[in-house]
Amino acid sequence: MGIVNRGFQGRGGADEPRLPPGQHLTDDFPVLSASVTPLIPKDKWEFTVTSETGVQRSWRWQDLLALPSESVVSDIHCVTRWSKFGTRWEGVPVDAFLADVTTAATHVTATSYGGYTTNLPLTELRDGKAWIVYRYDGQDLAALHGGPARLLVPHLYFWKSAKWLNGLRLSLRDEPGFWERAGYHNHGDPWREQRYEFD
Repeated sequence: MGIVNRGFQGRGGADEPRLPPGQHLTDDFPVLSASVTPLIPKDKWEFTVTSETGVQRSWRWQDLLALPSESVVSDIHCVTRWSKFGTRWEGVPVDAFLADVTTAATHVTATSYGGYTTNLPLTELRDGKAWIVYRYDGQDLAALHGGPARLLVPHLYFWKSAKWLNGLRLSLRDEPGFWERAGYHNHGDPWREQRYEFD
């Protein structure tokens, strides 16, 4: 299990309007994980969307690369209080994977190789708000940062951007994920400082 460190201290910057309250800027990209880093060969990678009725659709690595990709530049914010500005990613909008899915679902659980899960309202992934990314800063996404592919939901705290993504499970109800069951906030909006359960 990963260690929750409430006291991460980076460089100050409270007067920076892009910096959410309680956050500190860093030029580094700290590596924080809830488990051992799984190493998934690209030819073994698979991503599956499962509807609330159990209907599944899957993509392999070459399928992912064949989809229209986007370049994304975003600020990211970790619950341990570091923020990094202007991170550069490449990936496929989640909308592309949901386009042909008929669903009445309101929530989704992102699942990962290694067993990690995190929950989100489905609306947080739609309309250009989230991507499945496979490149960072012009390079293939490193395993330590969630490669070969991870979820990117930059408007929420970074634990919602599940590393080593292998699926999205749609649901008619909210099902708390790994950190949410351990006391993290269910939603995770950095601008409202939704770090822990009672924030």
